[in-house]
Amino acid sequence: MNVMYFAWVRERIGVPSEQVETNAPTVSALVEELKAREERYAAAFEDVSALRVALDQELTDFDAPLDGVREVAFFPPMTGG
Repeated sequence: MNVMYFAWVRERIGVPSEQVETNAPTVSALVEELKAREERYAAAFEDVSALRVALDQELTDFDAPLDGVREVAFFPPMTGG
């Protein structure tokens, strides 16, 4: 699946997106897999309460299943102005 990172998440990980092979059943499980990869992922996902996630461009929560999902996007909350 394609995993995309935005704003400071992208800055900490160092890439805007990547293809990830995973059998993670949920977003939370995917995050744990990513955190175990390298320190930069652990730093980016240190506090997931400061992140939002979208699956195939629809906002969801970290308990959402990944079955059939093609794209996961992680980003900080948006602010209006």
